[in-house]
Amino acid sequence: MLPSEAMAIIMDKSTSNLSTYLIVGLGNPGREYQNSRHNIGFMLVNRLAERLETTFARLESKALVTKAKLEDYTIILAKPQTYMNLSGQSVNSLVKFYKLPMENVMVVYDDVDLPFGRLRIRPSGGSAGHKGVESIIQQLGTQDFPRLRFGVGRPPGSKGAAAYVLRDFTGEDADFLHQYLERGTDAVLTYLGEGLETAMNRYNSKLDGDND
Repeated sequence: MLPSEAMAIIMDKSTSNLSTYLIVGLGNPGREYQNSRHNIGFMLVNRLAERLETTFARLESKALVTKAKLEDYTIILAKPQTYMNLSGQSVNSLVKFYKLPMENVMVVYDDVDLPFGRLRIRPSGGSAGHKGVESIIQQLGTQDFPRLRFGVGRPPGSKGAAAYVLRDFTGEDADFLHQYLERGTDAVLTYLGEGLETAMNRYNSKLDGDND
């Protein structure tokens, strides 16, 4: 007889939906936040939807959701509409409904601790103070899910980060945003097509001309 814990793991794997991936972009609903740094997760899944030739057409589990096919996989793109601090409600509901293993769930969000223009992909980790990620960890009961962090940089001077991330991209940052999102989209597609480790090795490197 197998120990009960081992049997539970086998049963979980046998009922998991290994052919479906969930990509969650974090942000806040509403036009006033549409172009803000805090909404770069929404921007990324919008760009990914364009690449996969699909559009967000319905509300499911408190999120705008769309689906697409990529080779033999089903890709679910989601933008939680609960506002950032309650993102976990939507993510947890989607994960349970589709019976997804954690390695098939990628969360995309802004990170003030990374310079603007820098991407970081990780298989797991804490929230580092990001309220949306903190909510997801609390609701899922684990921090072991892949994430793609978009560096948005620290505010200049002594300005607070909370207000800063709710401001729109401006100046050179706004000019570079299209290229930045394209690179992030390539990173997610690499994760989907070639695996997390390949995506990390390819996109966690410094950008051309970056001396930091």
